[in-house]
Amino acid sequence: MPYKILSINPGSTSTKIAVYEDAKCLFVENMSHKAEELTPFSNLLDQFDLRKRYVEKSVKEHAVELTELAAVVGRGGMLRPMQGGGYLVTTEMINELRSENTQPHASNLGAIIAWSIAEPLGIPAYIYDAVSSDEFKDIAHITGIPGILRESFCHVLNAKASARKAAGKMGVNYREKNFIVAHLGGGISVSVHEKGRIVDAIQADGGPFSTERAGSVPLHYIVDLCYSGKYTQKELFSVLNTNGGLKGLLGTNDCRVIEQRIADGDEYARNIFEAEAYQIAKGIGEMYPVLCGDIDAIILTGGMAYSDFITSAVTGRVKKLAPVIVIPGENEMESLTLGALRILKGEENYSTYTKDVRDRCNMANN
Repeated sequence: MPYKILSINPGSTSTKIAVYEDAKCLFVENMSHKAEELTPFSNLLDQFDLRKRYVEKSVKEHAVELTELAAVVGRGGMLRPMQGGGYLVTTEMINELRSENTQPHASNLGAIIAWSIAEPLGIPAYIYDAVSSDEFKDIAHITGIPGILRESFCHVLNAKASARKAAGKMGVNYREKNFIVAHLGGGISVSVHEKGRIVDAIQADGGPFSTERAGSVPLHYIVDLCYSGKYTQKELFSVLNTNGGLKGLLGTNDCRVIEQRIADGDEYARNIFEAEAYQIAKGIGEMYPVLCGDIDAIILTGGMAYSDFITSAVTGRVKKLAPVIVIPGENEMESLTLGALRILKGEENYSTYTKDVRDRCNMANN
């Protein structure tokens, strides 16, 4: 009997949902929320009722009955550090996501909405490969500043899903091989996968500049900007995280527009785009020694991986390190669904997020 699964992925100004029947997508919808809808809410959690209504309305419009569902899976939010994979949503998880001590993030609503739909139906709600997943080796947490530890913040969901797809193309098991995955999107992260675990990564603000983020910039430049008097804290975050990168340098975050400018003879655009690829390749090279060069493949994924210019330029620089596989797109809805499907089929175990799990995670990261 096939399993119908509802997947929910809240973003800052949108809510993506999908219903799959096993691995077959019945529909995907990306519902944008207008600024005037969200402005009245003082915080993200207050948007719960609005977003849940959107989800239920969309499911109904696509002629899917909630009673047909076998499970609901939501994007995992800013929980305490945990291993990757699937977790059963519990009241304890919901309470933590609603706690004022939990870092605000739109993904926090994923589990909350999923549980609110699943619980009355008597079916499980899961999260999968949460934003806060941390499988780093101890050495990867160390920084040069006492009391400051590097945290694992990368595109866990799509990076692992893309690595699984690449492993399938290679005819091997993801959990038996090693990969470097470069997620190329609004933010760029480069992660090292050792037999199914992300053991190190370059965060989205710590490596190559992206379509919208400034990436890694020498610290004394940033310190100077902080004390220049030109920016408030909020304004500087905007410069670095939403108005930097290609958008800041070329006035657009659309790779198709940039490629057309290059085709029309814009040499400045070509130089910037080549610098983008150059920095991505450097990031991959930085991660290569983590496993002493024992890498089975390099994977390029994310929205920017649709750009032949970028993928060709990056591949040309790193192809001697390992075979390069291009898997474009975000793949988030499919990734959530297939994770839940593996659990329902008994192909993969899930964990339950309880105090014991949190304590073990904290011990592992202290």
